[in-house]
Amino acid sequence: MDLRDPKSWTNVLADVPLFAGLGSRQLRKVAGAARLQQFHPHTVIMRAGEPGDDMHVVLDGQLTVRRSGLPDLTLPTGSFVGELALLDDGPRSATVLAEGDVLALTITRARFRKLLQAEPSIAIGVAEELARRLRSVQAVH
Repeated sequence: MDLRDPKSWTNVLADVPLFAGLGSRQLRKVAGAARLQQFHPHTVIMRAGEPGDDMHVVLDGQLTVRRSGLPDLTLPTGSFVGELALLDDGPRSATVLAEGDVLALTITRARFRKLLQAEPSIAIGVAEELARRLRSVQAVH
């Protein structure tokens, strides 16, 4: 798979739970709203408590996630961070750093919202997936 080819991004996005309810045509549209971004080692990608406006899907490399009072996490290729920032402007819940060189697929809130306005079926698919996730969390309690 050529990570620099936008056609291959749909396969990566299909593994992001937020996009689980989307079909291949819709995933291609989401991939079209994304851009490649390179992060150098130890770059802070997001900082806890600060507002966020983008999400990142790791195409190559690893991230370190630091959360207050919890052990650090290492996220490998295929992982994603910041997906809630596509939906609201709440503060980041963790600080995320590039562990080494990282190639990520980045989607900004502005581009995602523009896509949702142009493609309401994507908004419906995302809302349905969020409802499923919320329902499963409520069933546990």
